[in-house]
Amino acid sequence: MSDKIALEIVTPRGRALAASVDEVTAPSVQGEFGVLPGHLPLLAALRTGIVTYREGHETKRVAVGPGFAEAGPDRLVILTDEYTDRDRIDPVVVRKDLAEVQAQLQKLEGVPIVAPEARGAEAAQVDARAQREVLVARENWLAAQLELYGDPPFATQRPYEEFGPSPPPPEEEVPQSSSDEQS
Repeated sequence: MSDKIALEIVTPRGRALAASVDEVTAPSVQGEFGVLPGHLPLLAALRTGIVTYREGHETKRVAVGPGFAEAGPDRLVILTDEYTDRDRIDPVVVRKDLAEVQAQLQKLEGVPIVAPEARGAEAAQVDARAQREVLVARENWLAAQLELYGDPPFATQRPYEEFGPSPPPPEEEVPQSSSDEQS
């Protein structure tokens, strides 16, 4: 067993990073996870965020988009659509893009969130949901870049944005109270 981890980050444009590291922390959809040499096999879905890795006494950070990670005893491979390091970030351009995305999201605030499979949903509402999902993903990527740069934007809360509220149970599954049965 090696005392190092072969870290590889791959995007559709090719290998973005290859390094021999001592430890890695990455953002999964369930929260952050860490990988040390000798790690048990793991497959994780990633969310947009910061990957931190240590080479000796030096800690480095990069931003990644959503994707997947596969870990083993001496290797971690991250497959993602987006990747950047701090040196490639122009905070002025990123802040301008973020303001444009947030303005577009503001325009969609009044449109109800409707699942594509909802009965009776208007096409405009379903399209608005799809647009909103794309814009939120873009907003998250821009925010991750600013966080990596050291100037994160203010936190934004969008509850139920990704999945929407859970639907109510079918009428036949709702327990009836004893007072309903007596009347």
